Amino acid sequence: MSFINIDPKELDLNFFKAIDKQWMLITAGDKSGLNTMTASWGGTGVIWNKDVSFAFIRESRYTREFVDSNEYYTLSFFGGNMMKELTFCGRNSGRDTDKLAETGLLPVFDEAAPYFEQAELVLVCKKLYRSKMSKEGFVDPSYADKFYSDNDWHYAYIGEIVKVLKKPD
Repeated sequence: MSFINIDPKELDLNFFKAIDKQWMLITAGDKSGLNTMTASWGGTGVIWNKDVSFAFIRESRYTREFVDSNEYYTLSFFGGNMMKELTFCGRNSGRDTDKLAETGLLPVFDEAAPYFEQAELVLVCKKLYRSKMSKEGFVDPSYADKFYSDNDWHYAYIGEIVKVLKKPD
């Protein structure tokens, strides 16, 4: 089943539920190599007069290397119907494991960045901004202590949503 391109303003997805409870895959690369990881932190909004996504990737994650070396990344949403596969992608590194072979995820190669045939919704995002989080940035330092005791800081990415792909109802 193919995807249709829709206007971001037509989305009626509850991103709080989709990201926090159903999760998403952050993916970057091309036919010569890609990596994907599960994320349960992030969001969407408007900044610099653009529809954007916010994604957070720890410094240690293999996917960060792919996001950093490519102009685009995708956020794929599955509607909660692939939690086993998303759990696997979150717990295993693409450095050591062929996540696609292990999960059966089928990549689709958009001209900008790969996504997955099994997804229900895909945001294709062009990187606009990247910044490494640090302890000094926290107004309440207890969050830094709680989430970064190992000093494996997140990089924050803001990406312009250049395309929204949705499976037809």
